[in-house]
Amino acid sequence: MLTQLTIKNYALIDELQVSFNNGLTIITGETGAGKSILLGGLSLILGKRADLASVKDATKKCVIEGVFDVAKYNLKALFKAQDLDYESLTIIRREILPSGKSRAFINDTPVRLDDLQVLGEHLLDIHSQHQTLQLTNDDFQFQIIDALANNDENLSRYISELKTVKSLTSEIEKLQNQKTESLKELDYNLFLLKELVEAKLVVGELETLEAEYETLNNIEEIKDKLSLSHQLLSNDDVGIAANLRQVKQQLSKLVNYGTQYQNIYSRIDSSLIEIDDIFSEIENLEDQLEADPNRLDVVNTKLQTLHGLMQKHVVSTIEELIAIREELATKVSVTENLDAHILEKEKEYEQLKTKLLAISKTIHTNRSKVIPKLIKQLESILETLGMPNAKFKIELKTSKSFLSNGTDELQFLLSANKGGQFNDLKKSASGGELSRIMLAIKYILSNYTQLPTIMFDEIDTGVSGEISNKMASIMQDMCKAMQVFTITHLPQIAAKGDHHFKVYKEDINEVTQTQLKKLAPEERIVEIAQMLGGVNVSNSALEHAKQLLN
Repeated sequence: MLTQLTIKNYALIDELQVSFNNGLTIITGETGAGKSILLGGLSLILGKRADLASVKDATKKCVIEGVFDVAKYNLKALFKAQDLDYESLTIIRREILPSGKSRAFINDTPVRLDDLQVLGEHLLDIHSQHQTLQLTNDDFQFQIIDALANNDENLSRYISELKTVKSLTSEIEKLQNQKTESLKELDYNLFLLKELVEAKLVVGELETLEAEYETLNNIEEIKDKLSLSHQLLSNDDVGIAANLRQVKQQLSKLVNYGTQYQNIYSRIDSSLIEIDDIFSEIENLEDQLEADPNRLDVVNTKLQTLHGLMQKHVVSTIEELIAIREELATKVSVTENLDAHILEKEKEYEQLKTKLLAISKTIHTNRSKVIPKLIKQLESILETLGMPNAKFKIELKTSKSFLSNGTDELQFLLSANKGGQFNDLKKSASGGELSRIMLAIKYILSNYTQLPTIMFDEIDTGVSGEISNKMASIMQDMCKAMQVFTITHLPQIAAKGDHHFKVYKEDINEVTQTQLKKLAPEERIVEIAQMLGGVNVSNSALEHAKQLLN
């Protein structure tokens, strides 16, 4: 409930702080006194967008702050979901800075307007002519039925499962789109994969083949050079090996003459050993060399294949070709397995659909059971509110689609006059009738769920004194479970309040300001007397006011 309201520098209000209590709170005042200003301030702390034009002094900060006792509202989960500190006395504050920037706070934590609106819906319900149109809204009509049907838990389960179903439906759709696109590429990917598989790629093979190709392609030249090298090494007269042996023989005679001769001898000996080894290697290479045109063709063909593949895939190594082959193999495998994956997801979808249908059937059954009871209560209350011929028909039809709150389609039909036809609410009821229907619905709902603080804004417009008494009695009854405010021009309703505030204007230092004052018992008598007979209060009006208050 709203326990305190502070308004600073807003519209015609310089500074105002007022405390409120449980029960039925009456707000009265002459037309133009500033009741709409009060509602405007409350709307700001409920998340309405701010307007710099509503600031009284544009050079100063405007502040609207409301303190709410939320202990009975079961809002801990909501606070946690919004990452807010839960306090049983929650403070909501809006600030409009001179720059025009607006800020919002919940328990001193900065929040977005969206967060403020979500919380505000659970704290304060301003019932205006505009909100009466909510009656014709399907979502609101479902809220009425489901509150009576105690469908909260079933709806939570349904919404959770529906979210999963929607997610799964989206996943299946993506897989099917992926399959369509993949099938377009499948043949080409298979062709590319076949090429790479048939190439029998081996890491390091390119370098080996290139070396073998160079050897086979230049074998005659290689043979000639090896043969000449063999001769230069092995010739008995002028061969390198023979000459080195002679040098070695001569130096062997000097080794005892000093270390310098021993060193040079050792080097010649090592060189001779290396030359003999080279000679043997050349002989081996000569023996292995053999022209092989067929092998040359095979090597050349393989090299052309590899270079062609590297050029096609714009790479420079066998390793990169192997990576592309593995990637193509994965793509082909995924495409070929998509059908099985889609089938698996579709089976999962059917299972969830069955579960969702069962929950929606329970929701439908619960709704169907309470509709006759709701109709009976509505018609009974409306009879006391001056609509004795009002008859309701509430149609609940099952849809083939999964809707946001079940599989039902709902329609509220009203016949406002005797013998009249049933039509949609917006076509059947006037604004005043819609207001009375809304009051009846709010009253019924207050018996089934914890409603937020409600503020009726001149719901009694155009209503007779007798019916206004009935309205006031309904509001009094609602106060047993919730806090109720009503802005009224009718003395019959004003007299039924537990608390009475008056909105008025006064000039302070030649500046008009709006004030809100809680009336003492004697002041209340005068206010109601003025509502009965005008500014000049007569004794009869005062007596009548006392009777109403009693």
